[in-house]
Order: sequence, then C-alpha cells, then structure tokens
Amino acid sequence: MCRAHGVRGEFGAEAWAAAVRTPLYYPDAVTLEPDADRDALVARIDTASPGASVKDGFADLELAEAGFRVLFEAQWIHRPAGAPATEPGPPDLVWDVAGDPDTLRAWALAWDGGAGNADLFRPGLLAEPETFVILGRSADDTDRDTDTDGRVVAGAVASRSEHVVGVSNVFARDGGPDAAWPVVLHALARLFPTLPVVGYEQGDDLAVALRYGFEPVGPLRVWIHNG
Repeated sequence: MCRAHGVRGEFGAEAWAAAVRTPLYYPDAVTLEPDADRDALVARIDTASPGASVKDGFADLELAEAGFRVLFEAQWIHRPAGAPATEPGPPDLVWDVAGDPDTLRAWALAWDGGAGNADLFRPGLLAEPETFVILGRSADDTDRDTDTDGRVVAGAVASRSEHVVGVSNVFARDGGPDAAWPVVLHALARLFPTLPVVGYEQGDDLAVALRYGFEPVGPLRVWIHNG
C-alpha cells in the first residue's frame, strides 16, 4: 500500500517504519519482535504530522510517555491450511480477483460505502504480485462492465507471503462479515490451498471470524499520536 502511494518504508531488526506519513488507516511503524526499543522506534517516524500511528504487534509497548494513546486493541487470528471448507456464499454470488483499474475502483467504492476514501486503493496495487484484491459479485453481473460499485457486494485484500496469506479489509455491503467470510474463504481456499490464513480482528468482527474457523493467537495494539 505504501509503495502504491509513493511512500518508502524500511525494515529494521525490531520494526518496519516509514519516515513520512503513511496512507490513511495504515501504520507508520509495525513491530516485528517483542520488547522493541520504544525510543528508537518513535525516532523513525514523523510524530509532528497529525495521525502518526504504531502497530504494536505484541501489545507490549508503552507509548503513552511518547505522546501516544491506544486507538484500539485486537487479536491476531489464524486459520490452518486445509481447515474445513465453508460454503461459497449465496449461489448467485461469485468471486474474482481485481485485474484492472476499473474493477479495482468498483471494489474500492463498495468497500468505502460512501465515506469518501475509495481513492486509497490505487492502480499501483495491481502491479504487486503478492497482493490480491478479492471481490464477490452477482453471477448475473459477471459479464457486464464493473465501472461502478453497484455490482460488487463483498470482498477483502489478501497478501501472500512464503508461509501464510494475510487477509484484511473484509467487508460486505449487506450482512457484514457474516456475509463476507464465506465468499472470501472460498476464494482463499482456491487461490492458496496450502497456506494458512492470518489476520486480526476485534469485537463483534472477532466473534464472527472465530465462527468461521479462526483461532485467536495473541494480542496486538494500535497506538495513535495525540498530536
């Protein structure tokens, strides 16, 4: 996502960080190891700009003294490869992977739901070989143009690594995650049959994910700078 917005991040021994503000909803730093050095981490990001944030992947940082407050807490979730398949969703709903800017735009508008942030998902994402924008739409509409959001009804973003596939941005226009997970997991099982699925959720969305075969595997915390 940062590359699509022209933002460069760097991996360190304890954390990934970007020296300039990252796109909306995406953290400026992510811890990669427990007990990361707080001061060294904060020094790598721009806390002078509003909205600086840190994804505390082990929920073990204390950033209040550095001017941060907790934005939310969540649980990492894991679903093993080969877990029992879910139903693919309503019989008139089919999945696909966005492969062109118009389809990506349709997905983004559906995900955004009118909030005004659809431009967050830029065409540069389509050039990322490990990023898959999954969409669910009506079977009746699969042979039509998808230049509006009206036909995309559910979706998610999958990020593949060597050992797992991460899933985020799970949504459905009607029915929430209960409507989204069946089609998303069906797609992931076809795309990545040998990889476990990971992500994080909180609150009611966590409860839904657990119903679909995920297990909680540890806490995380997202901090946002008070400035």
